[in-house]
Amino acid sequence: MIENLPNYISIVFVLTTLATFVLFYRLVKGSSLGQKVTIISLGMIIWLTVQMLLSINLYYLDTVGDIPPKFPFLGFIPPFVLMFILFNTKKGKAFIDSLSLARLTSISTIRIPVEIVLFWLFVNDTVPELLTFEGANFDILSGISAPFIVYFGFVKQKLSNKVILGWNILCLLLLVIIVVMAVLSFPTVFQQLSFDQPNVGILYFPFFWLPSFIVPIVFFTHFASIRQLMKK
Repeated sequence: MIENLPNYISIVFVLTTLATFVLFYRLVKGSSLGQKVTIISLGMIIWLTVQMLLSINLYYLDTVGDIPPKFPFLGFIPPFVLMFILFNTKKGKAFIDSLSLARLTSISTIRIPVEIVLFWLFVNDTVPELLTFEGANFDILSGISAPFIVYFGFVKQKLSNKVILGWNILCLLLLVIIVVMAVLSFPTVFQQLSFDQPNVGILYFPFFWLPSFIVPIVFFTHFASIRQLMKK
């Protein structure tokens, strides 16, 4: 863990990860794979445990200078490989289409505490200002607007599918931008941004759960939502 970092930052982030897990659990439970939610949850727990052990032992920090860097292949790419399989198989598509749009949208609220934690990490000199809402990260707007989309779009049904689709595309774009900036801020041979304060805080436990768990889930919610809305 990061030395001299206030404990409340790690505690808030662990709770944020737990909240993401619970929200995704509820999402899957209400889907066509609801009967397999325990097995899926076990898989997520194993994944989180592996990432915890690697980051606690500073594996990602110690290998960040390797060519190619190991953290994308062990911590970031596998969830997207799984997503690719889901979106390109019959059973995977059936699962995606059975998901609740309202619950998919509500998961974006998790971005609010994530952005607050990133700001705290910046204040403690472990991530660059660029990756916070005081810099060039506007992803918190997605989290703030998500409850309104859920309420007016699904509870009151005042928003059209086109508006909800546009919101998902915009939020996905904001997410892509911050991920690209984060990757280019890591202290690797590919670093192009934030040389005065590289993005090292994310390589420590528990914060590596952000790129390895929370970010892929948020990506998935937008991909799934866009697929459903495009079909409509």
